[in-house]
Amino acid sequence: MDLLEISEKRSMSREAAAMLLHELADSLGRHNGVDFLQNGVKLKVRVPDQVEVEVEVEIESDESSLEIEISW
Repeated sequence: MDLLEISEKRSMSREAAAMLLHELADSLGRHNGVDFLQNGVKLKVRVPDQVEVEVEVEIESDESSLEIEISW
């Protein structure tokens, strides 16, 4: 059972998506975690030194996706 799950889906430009990924990567690299803001509450997720990374690419005729999952 999940203690907490934050899920958000929104439409944005490719450049804005790249900026979001840069911000997450910078936070992870500099601060050992990432911050999320949900309903006015800031949540810091601490990430250990060793993690599992899964990259999945799906190419279909009508829609393609790139998923990056970091778990520990």
